[in-house]
Amino acid sequence: MTFAYFPGCKLPFHLSQYDESTRAVLGRLGVGLKEMEFGCCGYPVRDRDGMAYLYSAARNLALAQDAGLDILTPCKCCFGSLMKAREYMAGDSQAANEVRRMLAAEGLTCREDGIRVRHLMQVLDQDVEDSGLAGAVIRPLEGLHVAVHYGCHALRPAKVTQFDNPATPTIFERLVILCGADTLDYPQRLECCGNPLWGKNRELSLSLTQRKLNGARQGGAELILCACTYCQLQLDEVQRRTDGRLGPPLPAVLLPQLVGLSLGCSPSELGIGKNRLRPLALEQFY
Repeated sequence: MTFAYFPGCKLPFHLSQYDESTRAVLGRLGVGLKEMEFGCCGYPVRDRDGMAYLYSAARNLALAQDAGLDILTPCKCCFGSLMKAREYMAGDSQAANEVRRMLAAEGLTCREDGIRVRHLMQVLDQDVEDSGLAGAVIRPLEGLHVAVHYGCHALRPAKVTQFDNPATPTIFERLVILCGADTLDYPQRLECCGNPLWGKNRELSLSLTQRKLNGARQGGAELILCACTYCQLQLDEVQRRTDGRLGPPLPAVLLPQLVGLSLGCSPSELGIGKNRLRPLALEQFY
């Protein structure tokens, strides 16, 4: 099984450990990744120039379609952006038709049913062959108490992303349990991390982050688990930079870092040392 790999723009510079741990985990599970000359998913300009967004996203879909490969991305913003473009391109709007003409000038086509766009979580939960993730775990993370953070971009709008039930999702918990750890229910489980407001209203952004972290701590979490580039930056980097303002540190860990440990990967393979907050609770599994 091979996917066209879409890391997005943030991973290479801001969060290389997400890329490293994703590759390590998929390598252990026999999932191939093909490097492609993808561009931006269009998300940063979606609210400023709709045509620029749609062309950017649709061109990536067309490139993957031309290669005959489904897209795999670890970034939920990229996932949501590409899925939204997929919906647009299925229609007969003026914008979609104009984008088709632009793609045709490059010899590309974009069909709604041409390829799938998969987030890393979906691949781990549904697409891994043979005995799946459960059959590959060799180091169960028993006794580890994890608070999962879903993030916003993959869950909504549900009819577009087709990711999970936005009100009662369970995919994150299923993956954690397969790795042998315990998941904790806490009231803020589905709330925003605050990152979308970081560059606009930092006080409000931090209040959302603090509310999330307080709820996870009160639930007994030893770490908070992310599967989104922006959420990890907020809960790891921003939390560290506040020097205790948000309460006692609660390390943020990426999903493939947790999964990788259960598969027997080393901390260096997973880039755990690059996390800003040291995840002490994981060290018993090194």
